[in-house]
Amino acid sequence: MRLTPETVDEEYKRVQDRASDVVPLINDTRAHLGSQFGVDVDMLTDDAYTAAIDEVFADGDRAVNVAALVRLLRTLDVTGDYPGFVIDELLGRELAAMIAGEQPLRLLAEATFHVADVRTHGADTATAGADDLDAALAAGVQTRVPGWPWQQAESPFGVE
Repeated sequence: MRLTPETVDEEYKRVQDRASDVVPLINDTRAHLGSQFGVDVDMLTDDAYTAAIDEVFADGDRAVNVAALVRLLRTLDVTGDYPGFVIDELLGRELAAMIAGEQPLRLLAEATFHVADVRTHGADTATAGADDLDAALAAGVQTRVPGWPWQQAESPFGVE
C-alpha cells in the first residue's frame, strides 16, 4: 500500500461519507452502554460525527495512520472470514483508539470497539473488515465526542 496526501484525502472523504451508517451505530452503542451503566448519554448527529472526523484528519501525523488503517480494513477479506478474525479485530481496535485520542479515551475506545463490533456482525458487507471498520469508526468517534456524564465535570483526581 502506498499512502500519499491524495490517498489520505480519499480515505478522509470515504470516512466522512459513512456518517449515515456510522452515526446510528454510534447512537445504538451509546444507548446500550448508557443502559448498562444507568446513565443518559447524549446522542450524536451527523454534524458532530463529521466534525470529529475533521479534527482527526486535521492532524497530519494521525491522519496518515488513520487512513492506512481505514484502507486496510476496507479492503481486508479472508476466505471464510474466521481465519482473519484476529487481524480485523486488531486493526479495528487500533483504529478506534487512534480516533479517540490519548489515554484514557484510547483505552475506552478499544473496549467500546467490541461492543460496537457485536452490533455490526452479520451486516451485509463486501469484505470481512468492512463491519470492523464501521465498528471502529463508531467506537472511536463516540468516545472522542463528549456526551457522557463523567465528561461534564473536572476530574476530582487532578493535583493542584
